Amino acid sequence: MSDVMNEEYDDFIDRPIVMVGLMGAGKTSVGRALARRLGIPFVDTDKEIEAAAGCSVVDIFSMYGEQEFRRVEQRVIERLLDTPPALKVISTGEGAFITPAVREMVLERALSVWLRADLDLLVNRTGARDTRPQLLNTDSRKILKQLIDERYDIYAQADIVVQTRNESLRKTLYKVLRAIEDYSNKQEKE
Repeated sequence: MSDVMNEEYDDFIDRPIVMVGLMGAGKTSVGRALARRLGIPFVDTDKEIEAAAGCSVVDIFSMYGEQEFRRVEQRVIERLLDTPPALKVISTGEGAFITPAVREMVLERALSVWLRADLDLLVNRTGARDTRPQLLNTDSRKILKQLIDERYDIYAQADIVVQTRNESLRKTLYKVLRAIEDYSNKQEKE
């Protein structure tokens, strides 16, 4: 991969990059590293929602339910897509891209990157955290398998798909950068 992206990313990227995928796929860590590498801002939608609501995502789910959370999430994503700077990396919650209106917005106004991970990796990565409302006090493997079955066909609509593995952040970042460069080159030829 050329170093062009680090210095002249605007040759490859002309809109926000939106990271999508299930919890534990690496959207936040890879998204943050990608933004740092490209020299553009990074925004985590869950953090934006928590700041606006004044409480955690877990609390929002328990007090108001998932439907209200998704409504707020949609408004936050729309605001992030509409506000400067135009170039930024946005990490979304695992259900954001599943919402038809959000998916439509992202596909029209951003470059979407799905970090695809297998079940064992997701179970391993989410097991030690209590910040995932859907996995609290339940069989996380069963829930994650159900989410894979329900959502992977929808995530596959993303502009770019990158298979993540139990590998270093650096290696996954390289795969994402390469996929963005390949996607951009392909778009130029069309």
